[in-house]
Amino acid sequence: MVSKSRHQLLRLGLLLALVPLSASASEVRIYVTDSEGNRIDAIDPGTDRVVQVIGGIAVPHGIGFSKDGREIYVSSESRKVLDIVERTSGRIVVAVRLSGHPNNIAVTTDGKRVLVAIRAGNGALDVVDMVTRRLVKTIPVKGPLHNVYVTPDGKYAVTGSIEDRMLTVIDLTTEQPAWEVRFEAGVRPMAIEANTDGSTRRVFVELSRLHGVAVVDFATHKELARISLPDLPFGSGKDRETDDEPCHGIAVSPDGKSLWINSILDNAVFRYSLPDLQLLGHVPLPVRRKSGQPLSGAVPYWISFSPDSKRVFISNSALDSVSVIDATAMKLAAVVPVGSTPKRSSTLVLQ
Repeated sequence: MVSKSRHQLLRLGLLLALVPLSASASEVRIYVTDSEGNRIDAIDPGTDRVVQVIGGIAVPHGIGFSKDGREIYVSSESRKVLDIVERTSGRIVVAVRLSGHPNNIAVTTDGKRVLVAIRAGNGALDVVDMVTRRLVKTIPVKGPLHNVYVTPDGKYAVTGSIEDRMLTVIDLTTEQPAWEVRFEAGVRPMAIEANTDGSTRRVFVELSRLHGVAVVDFATHKELARISLPDLPFGSGKDRETDDEPCHGIAVSPDGKSLWINSILDNAVFRYSLPDLQLLGHVPLPVRRKSGQPLSGAVPYWISFSPDSKRVFISNSALDSVSVIDATAMKLAAVVPVGSTPKRSSTLVLQ
């Protein structure tokens, strides 16, 4: 149960974009979108506290940043726009109308375009030009899009469709689909691994009803293997064959040395070494205890990191909080209260 004082603080946070932030070289923020509210929380990884709340963005989904860190880009599901937000004030300066209902977003490496996954209708990838601040192209795909990522070398966008059960790679030079991989189940979050030269090596793909990930080779466009996550006691007795979303959240650490995978089923995050994909361990996530009822898990959704890879931030969508993992000790270091049903997150490093 949330205390009266906590309710008062949350309501105050929705009315204010808190203290403006200075852009010092050491400043890092983890921004988290609260998917059933209208706010974004910024966590200081040095203190594990929320230091800024931005309100007024209805049903925020994906989040990204301008290269200079002065603006935040957020897809609003209810208004079908890409909101461009002045970071320090929290004020929406432009709302770019999109072609349909948006989900996740990605910013190109040069910062000139924002790519928006469109979940409506037959699906598409919207391209928003950040110089003109206008939707300049809608790239057709073969199914409604849920997620979009930009490869480390900036050459391609990788998109995923739950409904059409496929991964589609789009060439960002031609802005046309280049190749695709079909699966037997819907494509959920993905993570991308780079080669030493910066080119893309593998894509790790979470699928509906898979307690693990599929591994796709970027060069051959083929699935190489599957990783099955270990079964933990928290998930015992659950119907693993029919659970539509046993995993949601996967990321490669900034140092490229490990792959982190959330398990909703087991209420834990697993860590694998890269490139050999050996299991290094797991960290249990928080639970909610109610008298006379079984434990309910955190329902972890998204993973972000501190730039040095030493701290891992996991949105607990069922607990209105973010778990902070100490990657060296492999243990829970803190739990940070945020808004309603936090899901997507992203790390901003200010220069």
